Amino acid sequence: MKLNSDTLSSHLEQHLLPAYLISGDEPLLVAEATDAVRAKARASGFTERETHFMERGGDWNDVRASANNLSLFAERRIVEIRMPSAKPGNAGSAAIVALLESRDPDRVLLITAPKLDRDAQGSEWVRAVETHGALVQIWPVDASRLVAWLRVRAKRLRLNPDDEALQILAERTEGNLLAANQELEKLRLLVKGDQVTADDVFASVADSARFDVFQLGECALAGDTARALRMIEGLRAEGVEPTLVLWSLSKSVRDIWGAAHSSGGRAPAWRRQTAALEKGQRRASQLHFGRMAARAARADRMIKGRETGDAWDEMQLLAMDICARPTLALPRK
Repeated sequence: MKLNSDTLSSHLEQHLLPAYLISGDEPLLVAEATDAVRAKARASGFTERETHFMERGGDWNDVRASANNLSLFAERRIVEIRMPSAKPGNAGSAAIVALLESRDPDRVLLITAPKLDRDAQGSEWVRAVETHGALVQIWPVDASRLVAWLRVRAKRLRLNPDDEALQILAERTEGNLLAANQELEKLRLLVKGDQVTADDVFASVADSARFDVFQLGECALAGDTARALRMIEGLRAEGVEPTLVLWSLSKSVRDIWGAAHSSGGRAPAWRRQTAALEKGQRRASQLHFGRMAARAARADRMIKGRETGDAWDEMQLLAMDICARPTLALPRK
């Protein structure tokens, strides 16, 4: 059987299979899926829990022996196998298949693994899980579905965020559902009542960090050179990864280009960005997009150690380019 994070809950309301393989790279959704299986198993009388962390060099024979160890007074149990790789090797594959084929009615096998590639999905041990239990594939929530996902989460917390608040939260947490969920939990504690506005989201984020890469992008769009440079220095002092800073600045370049070269401009996600992007669009004719792309690429090579120089200095020059301020010319090859 194959399931996903959306169908797992309804499945568990009616069934508990002997085995579940939960596979995916989104920590929050994987954790919630495993919690759901554990809760169903406990409610069904599987009160004991045994966990095996199969790091490199782990002994699968120990797993088989322990999982098959029977006692006269043993409780029904959940046997968890946590795998750092979706490829357990020959010994691991054989051990999992043997456990599944033994069909112990007093054991629920719960396996967690990273996302399965095509080869792994066709492997013997995964096919055995599908035969005797369920493969639960956890897919990331892409940008187009993130707002809807946040709305559902907010409703569970009895929050009613407006559209702008959801758009801002989506912009600030895209690619990190754990952070998105934590922000919603924080808003539940901060707001009075159930209404959540854009200002509530800004205030919540401001409480957790003095500087952030999203505000940097907004400053660059608006052409606020002094503040953008201060923010880059602040982000550097706080130990923010330079790749995130470069992403924010590069996104500002793409936003201005898109607004200047598409019919009617490109609608941004929230009103504050609208004002900043309008300022960026007005100075688009002064900007050297080729030079900015080359400078961003140069900063990226510096971050990766493929070119000498200070990536932070290069990103400050990129911010000045975005703000249409005179900067040093790129070095000649």
